[in-house]
Amino acid sequence: MNVVVRARDTREAEERLWHAWQLHLDFPRFYEYLQTRVRIFAGDVTSKQFGLPRDHYDRLIHTTDSVIHCAASLNRKSEKSCLNVNLRGTLEVLQLAMRAHHYHGLRRFSHISTVAVAGKRRDEVVTEDNSIDWNRSDYDPYARTKKFCEHMIRQLLPEVPITIFRPSIVLGDSRRPETTQFDMVKAFVFLAGLPVLPFSPHDKVDIVNVDFVADAVAALHQKDQPQFDTYHLSSGRSSQTFRQLTNALAAAQNKRSPIFMPFMERPFSSGVNLLSNRKNKFAYGASLMKVFMPYLVWNTVFDNTRVTTELGRNPVPFSQYSFPLLQFSRETNFTYHYQGWPVKAGGSAA
Repeated sequence: MNVVVRARDTREAEERLWHAWQLHLDFPRFYEYLQTRVRIFAGDVTSKQFGLPRDHYDRLIHTTDSVIHCAASLNRKSEKSCLNVNLRGTLEVLQLAMRAHHYHGLRRFSHISTVAVAGKRRDEVVTEDNSIDWNRSDYDPYARTKKFCEHMIRQLLPEVPITIFRPSIVLGDSRRPETTQFDMVKAFVFLAGLPVLPFSPHDKVDIVNVDFVADAVAALHQKDQPQFDTYHLSSGRSSQTFRQLTNALAAAQNKRSPIFMPFMERPFSSGVNLLSNRKNKFAYGASLMKVFMPYLVWNTVFDNTRVTTELGRNPVPFSQYSFPLLQFSRETNFTYHYQGWPVKAGGSAA
């Protein structure tokens, strides 16, 4: 397996990969994979040919028979970052795919997109085929660039089997409380501590566990003939309401459920916008809430019939694992304590 990792050299790339994978593997097994199954290319998707030496890039072309493109900027506030990483980066990955397909054929190109390509919505159930509407406004640069990435892939790889994966709000792992991704978790923990919420208790929020997303990508990417070319990796019509989620959290903590005041949505949003522009200790939290607020109040879910039918199972409801995630995040102050590279492992494994 070839893995392109953003790093200055192989050792840094190995350590970054170890950070990314250590939730799932112990070090001896990871080290064995580096020696026997994984070939690392230290590069950058925003650089021409990933910034690799010519012989390394040629080797990457000739030893790649399928591609999973998951590199992206999730900075929803920065148009510059989204343009550079999402558009320029995807174009570089597409050029690699086109060259590999030219020389020996490409079995599949899978792309991790987002349900946010559906643009501004309200009170809807959206299917895969009805998501893209070029006349509809987008919430942020992330959604806008990811929508165009899907378009580029379909235009530039017309002869290659393509699978587009669109996750909804990916929050936590149903198998364990630990996580390494905290931006959305911080917004969740903040809201979980409020006695009053500016939402409608009957609105649904489409949250999906990361282990379901990962399993779906792995299974469908390796499948010879998936039934469709686009999948919503979401909770779909089974998405839970704010009332269901808050009742579950309240019961787990032996606390009272919050009061819902949906008429406070606009004042709350205005306050968040004001605080996000200030230079104080509340600014960062407010900026996170400003980014995610539209996706919390749109009461829109993304039909997941395709993926649940093909996998034969459903995502785990967020209410079943939200409390352990809440506890872990509070106890660690939103920090995952990474294990370092063991001294006895010595130098580079590649």
